[in-house]
Amino acid sequence: MKTKDALYNFCLRLADNNLVLGQRMAEWCSRGPILEEDLALTNISLDLFGQAETLYEYAVLLKEANITADDLAFLRNERQFYNSLIVEQPNGDFAFTIVRQFLYSTFARLMCEALMNSNDESLSGYATKALKEVKYHFRHSSEWIIRFGNGTEESKNRAQFALNELWRFTDDLFVMNDIDHELISVGISFSLDDIFGQWNFAVQEVLREANLFTPERFNVIKGGSNGIHTEHLGHMLSEMQYLQRVHPGAKW
Repeated sequence: MKTKDALYNFCLRLADNNLVLGQRMAEWCSRGPILEEDLALTNISLDLFGQAETLYEYAVLLKEANITADDLAFLRNERQFYNSLIVEQPNGDFAFTIVRQFLYSTFARLMCEALMNSNDESLSGYATKALKEVKYHFRHSSEWIIRFGNGTEESKNRAQFALNELWRFTDDLFVMNDIDHELISVGISFSLDDIFGQWNFAVQEVLREANLFTPERFNVIKGGSNGIHTEHLGHMLSEMQYLQRVHPGAKW
């Protein structure tokens, strides 16, 4: 695989993670449990949309074709998306959303720190800027995890249920394919194996403080980076992409 093609696909993977999770977080708009959290969740979604747009714009430059960032976001089907499976899972209750955000933000923080060392200036620049936002996402979600675990029996049970349900998707965050190996060989990307231990340590540290336990790994599901998804992504895309498909070329 050519390096340029691998980089294009890699940018889509990163952008798709942000877009899909941003869409999920945007679904909380006006539905947050309290006003402060309604604003916080909406702001996180805006951060993620902004990060996605940066990466889609870079992917357009790499493709050198007559496409736009909007085309990449709104005119691909689910098999053409490369996001991790965890970000496409439905929101569930507030605890479920926060646990999903915590598990992904822990990964995203480490990924941005590693990408800052990329010899691709666009990616390293993106990572440097995004890290400031991702650190907030991690801090916000981890603080809530600790509150859930040390709160009422109800809040602890809801957080633990979310962990039990979402844990099966965490291995998918660290799956690598030929794209990763190509970019690693030229110093653009990094091995996900190198950050798995750090991710696990950071997650366990918060869970211990929250008095929550790490679920057993069962029914592990992978495939996001290869375009294989759960049933939830297609339903989400059909809603998110509706306007663009009904009115092709529509612009704000």
